[in-house]
This record gives sequence, structure tokens and C-alpha cells, in this order.
Amino acid sequence: MIKTNAGAAGDSEAETPPPAETPRLEITTSRQFVSWLAEAGGSLAFTTYQSGKVFLIGSNRGARRLSVFERTLDRPMGMAVSGKRLCIASMNQITTFVDAAEGAVTGDGYDAVYVPQLAHFTGDLDVHDLGFDAGGRIVFANTLFSCLAAASETHSFRPLWQPPFISRLAAEDRCHLNGLAMSDGTPAYVTAVGETDVADGWRDNRAAGGVVVDVAANAIVCRGLSMPHSPRLHEGKLYVLNSGAGEFGTIDLASGRFDPIAFCPGYLRGLTFLAGHAIVGLSEPRENRTFGGLPLQDRLVREKVEPRCGLYVIDLRTGDVAHWLRLEGFVSELYDVAALPGVARPSMIGFRSDDIRRTISIEP
Repeated sequence: MIKTNAGAAGDSEAETPPPAETPRLEITTSRQFVSWLAEAGGSLAFTTYQSGKVFLIGSNRGARRLSVFERTLDRPMGMAVSGKRLCIASMNQITTFVDAAEGAVTGDGYDAVYVPQLAHFTGDLDVHDLGFDAGGRIVFANTLFSCLAAASETHSFRPLWQPPFISRLAAEDRCHLNGLAMSDGTPAYVTAVGETDVADGWRDNRAAGGVVVDVAANAIVCRGLSMPHSPRLHEGKLYVLNSGAGEFGTIDLASGRFDPIAFCPGYLRGLTFLAGHAIVGLSEPRENRTFGGLPLQDRLVREKVEPRCGLYVIDLRTGDVAHWLRLEGFVSELYDVAALPGVARPSMIGFRSDDIRRTISIEP
């Protein structure tokens, strides 16, 4: 079990009140999680906008122990990985971090050091999923304006596409367009919670109003989903999270049918792939109108389990949950999960740390 502090309390004088207890985080894993991660030849990153953290999960190969590195960002959401680049959306900006280690291992034993190199200031667009197009440009789900957009050097965003049921661009979060699947550097599919053209209209049919939309065909390919998230193309299949039902599965594009592969006891967001496995993010659903009344609640009761926050590693050959990582404490909701192939133990430079002043690189 790993226990980490969210902050450090200073020494207190006898006459002053003691500092408030700092929130704690406990991370537990299945017995073989660390071994699997090391053998998979990669590491994982995940964001938790609820706690304002980015976590980098790797393995200390020498000691066969879990490596946990975290940084604070303002409401981190979607991530995208391309080579050395790790792109993260936050409250008002999209930041591109670049691995400055260049294959070398630091004195602290990290073989990747992600340094903030470029930022696009978007304003609060409620940016969800991200991707890199064929030219290296950042493409993202602009949830506030119900469209796909590209990062701009002169404006908050450049609109690229909107679903056929969205009549115009408006800052109204009409359908809660959240997920983006890229194919060879091109936006291929998106998910939306509701097929509606009314401001905030997606909330009225959350249990079964979700859709998957083919961007190129400008057509809906699957209906009847419960708050779908994280569409991903992998080895010729379109995977998606039927989040409101706790299901990970595929879309049969010929029939428009969602085929469940595995049930995960949590509200699902974040999906990536590594070494023949899918890694799915689980959150504890909040007790509010957004998460209430979903099929997930009945399924949890039926299965006699409590909702969990963490990661499930699902074997794509069998659909079995092969490994897991669980978070308990101040983190209860995740948004995105990204694989970092070829990186065993990653770290990240923060905006306010002294390290950012001393980390200098020279382009050849």
C-alpha cells in the first residue's frame, strides 16, 4: 500500500492552533500490477480534474515497486501522446509537455522528464478529449461549443466540425460532446451524451440518450448509450465506454450495436491500450443530478459492490480484469488515462517548482 500526502503541514507553536489534517491518498494494486506494467514496457498517466492532479504511474524496475509521481494542474482533463509529447487540457489552456530526458536516466531514477514547452490559452471551453492530427496540430472536443476544434495561435480555438444535429456554434454545451477517436491523424468518431440542439439539453436523457457520431460521414452510428465517453480506435475496432452503465465494449458499425466486453464498478472515463490490454478509468459517481438515475446504480446494487475509483486493466483476448489499481482518499474521480510506451518511470516538471528554472535544453 502506498500512502501519499497531498501537502505538508508546517511545525506549529504551542500557542497556535494545530494545522488542519492534510488529505491523504491511498493507492493499492493487484498483486501482479507492477510486474505487468514493467513487462509491458510502458507506464501510465491519468488526470483527476476533481482533485486538480496529474499522476504518472511507473515501475522502479530495480526494486519492483510502484513509482507514483504527481503534479498539480488547474482542472486537468483530456490527454494526448505523440512520441515525446504529452498534451494535457486544463481549465484555461492546453499545455504540451516534452520529454527532456532523451532516453537518459536521471539521478533520481526517472527515464522521462516531461517539461512544459508550449501552451495554447483557450479560455474555459470545458475541453475534454484531445488528439494530434497528421500535421502535429492539437485537435480537441470543445464541449462548451458542441464542436471539434483546433488550437489556434491567434484565437481561443478554430472550429473544425460540429454534429449534424447542432445548428450553430453557441457557448451552451448543448449535447455534451466529450469524446474523440483519432484515426491516422484524422478525427474519426466522437461521443455525445445527448442528441439535442438545446442549451444544456443533454441532461434530460442521460440514461439512454448517448450517441457515437462518424465525423467523416457526418452521421450517427450508434444510439441508446448511457453517457458515453472515450471512443478509441485500436487494431481496427472502435471501443467506447458506456459510462452510465459501467460498461467497456465495442461498437458494431454494421449494425450500430454496442457490444459489452466487461463491467467495471464505477463511472467510466479514460481509455488507453498497452501490451494487449485496455486500461479503463473508474470514478465514484457523485450524488447529484448529473450522475443520479443511471443504469450503473442498479447494476452496483445487483452485483453487491460499491463504486470504485482507479484503473482496471482488461485483457482484450478474454475480457477478464487482469490487474487493477485503486485510489482511496481525496481522489474520487478520474477523467483520462494515457499510455506512455517505452517509458518505465516518468516524472514531470511543475510550473512553480525550482526545477523549471534549471531545466534548459538546446535544440540541435
